[in-house]
Amino acid sequence: MRVKVLGSAAGGGAPQWNCGCPNCVKLRGSASKARTQTQLALSPSEGVWFLAGASPDLRQQLTRDPDFAPRSSRGTPIEAVILSSADVDSVLGLLHLREFQHFRIYATAGVQRALTEENSLFRTLARSQPPVEWHDLPLEREIEISQSGAAAKLTCKAVSVNGKFPDYMSDALRSALPPKEAVVALEFAQSGKRLLFAPSFPWLSPELKIQIAQADVAFLDGTFWTDDELLHFRGSGPSAREMGHLPLSGPGGLVDQLKDLTKARRILIHLNNTNPVLDESSGPAHALRDPGYDVAYDGMEVAL
Repeated sequence: MRVKVLGSAAGGGAPQWNCGCPNCVKLRGSASKARTQTQLALSPSEGVWFLAGASPDLRQQLTRDPDFAPRSSRGTPIEAVILSSADVDSVLGLLHLREFQHFRIYATAGVQRALTEENSLFRTLARSQPPVEWHDLPLEREIEISQSGAAAKLTCKAVSVNGKFPDYMSDALRSALPPKEAVVALEFAQSGKRLLFAPSFPWLSPELKIQIAQADVAFLDGTFWTDDELLHFRGSGPSAREMGHLPLSGPGGLVDQLKDLTKARRILIHLNNTNPVLDESSGPAHALRDPGYDVAYDGMEVAL
């Protein structure tokens, strides 16, 4: 399996267009270190790609990489998109794929309802002939997402991470949907190798710890370094946990809780523009090297 990090930042990218924090100031002077919003692409075989999520920056991410160029006068090597949530940062890119193009979308039943019942914009995906196909992504059950009979079988399993449905939804719809379907981690498997994509979780559940322990490569929520990061930079704002993200540092943080897990290669993704690990010379960036974490960047590739 070939894996590409098309984007590695949290919502707004880094630098964020309206932010003057120290990180963004430095990044504006160094385009090579800038990051677009989180997007993963997986290829189980030559010329076939699957997208984990649909970033708002998806169009530019695809057009700058020749692996995603059409193979004929019109078409795409992208077979399917697998969604981990209905958050804007995870789904807005679907609208970039609306150009009368057939593909498949996998999502929990709750995420599908969030996108199709109250968001008429996503009806544009039905204009292709045949229209885009929506497929259920069940919890805790491995399903094959590669086309039947494919030489390189690729499976996916969704694991609930106890997140929340986005606040753009009506209270009525949000209360009608199963909370466990709101945000999931995605485990992809091929030929005995496992990759975990978990860019957002408020705490480490026993189930998620098991998935991390079993993975060969785990892309994990690296949004914030501290729980009060936004308060420090802005003077106000919710905590990391209140926003649905387990901070990296401190007692009970991600690094602390995973200190005994050694199998998986752990790669931090979905990095907020305020996170000090974006500055490779910072103390937090150096502190991550001893526990053995990698920090994702746009263009990073991993082979399993």
